[in-house]
Amino acid sequence: MFSILANPKRFLSFARVVAPVFGLVALATICAGIWMGLWNSPEDYQQGHSVRIMYVHVPAAWASMMAYGVMAIFSLIAYVWRHPIADEIAKAAALPGLAFTFLALLTGGLWGKLSWGTYWQWDGRMTSYLLLFFLYVGYLSIWETIENKKKAARIAGLVAMVGSINLPIIKFSVDWWNSLHQTSTISSLDAPGLPAELLWPLLLMFIGYSFFFGWVVINRVRYEIYKARKIRKSKSPAPNITLEKL
Repeated sequence: MFSILANPKRFLSFARVVAPVFGLVALATICAGIWMGLWNSPEDYQQGHSVRIMYVHVPAAWASMMAYGVMAIFSLIAYVWRHPIADEIAKAAALPGLAFTFLALLTGGLWGKLSWGTYWQWDGRMTSYLLLFFLYVGYLSIWETIENKKKAARIAGLVAMVGSINLPIIKFSVDWWNSLHQTSTISSLDAPGLPAELLWPLLLMFIGYSFFFGWVVINRVRYEIYKARKIRKSKSPAPNITLEKL
């Protein structure tokens, strides 16, 4: 599948069909998730209405880790098979991933203040998740500061692949170290640990964030392909027109 989409022309044909679908699914599921989370789910007996922050915070955290996983996987593909489209997908995944991470940190701080009385604690989960934010910033900074884009792609790809070690640390940090942060609420598909009226808004928001992420990535790669074509055309020599040829 990817070998087919590695061709820019075929990728553009694929994107023209898939991007609108991703956008519509993202819009529908996010709207449904917000409606269910705000008006169709109960308040928590301890946290009250502040528990509704969960419907933004938890899916944002999931999506940020998913985005980094995509970035690392496509960096590996670019490293092994030297597909320029893979580099562009990895690069395109970084900005929405950074946005999801920032959103999770912001909402997590607000939720923590309401639940625990503090915005922040340097425990395993929060510290490793903050590291994820800086990994995104470092990755994007490499692309912006190094003029040679091939060199930038190689260095940024290494950062993405090495930084992926942090993903299992984030996932299992609440099990490895004592923390204010609760342990995993959704442990498996058959034992979600949440009643359906709480679980469904979470899943809808995660699906919405995922399709929104896909929509952003596809459109950013399309933009880079069009930009590269425009630059290539501007550098092509002008036709040599003489009176004899007229």
